[in-house]
Amino acid sequence: MDKKAKKTQQAGGTPATVALTAAGVDFTVHSYDHDPAHPSYGEEAAEAMGVSPDRVFKTLVADVDGALTVAVVPVAGSLDLKALASAVGGKRAAMADPALAERTTGYVRGGISPLGQRKRLPTVLDDSAKAHATVCVSAGRRGLEVELSPTALAELTGAVLAPIGRP
Repeated sequence: MDKKAKKTQQAGGTPATVALTAAGVDFTVHSYDHDPAHPSYGEEAAEAMGVSPDRVFKTLVADVDGALTVAVVPVAGSLDLKALASAVGGKRAAMADPALAERTTGYVRGGISPLGQRKRLPTVLDDSAKAHATVCVSAGRRGLEVELSPTALAELTGAVLAPIGRP
């Protein structure tokens, strides 16, 4: 970890913001008061930031043929599990056990970031991200988002871009 990344971590950064800082990527952190009663973490983030739900992406962890895989899709829609499996050359996909997703990524549900995960997993970013100059994803905890270019997000996560979201 370089000096800049250590400084970010010491300043209360998350593994996601530390990874972004270490990579030298331009990003903006958005913080808001999380309401535990809100029915959707992603929609809450979009509302709190005043950003279109098409630009706010949720991070989901799925099991594709026995391998955990990360799917990053707009909060305005849902994940097409068949499309996700196809994007990584698999046959079947199902949502991963939440406890396993938390243990593997190092983040809590509602705060799972595609960045800075404990174990790097294959990642698929919905190709609708390309339509935006910037997108927002969890920064690693509820009430904290990072905004960055979809290109940087794909590069840092090693993501494949594919149409995995549905309205």
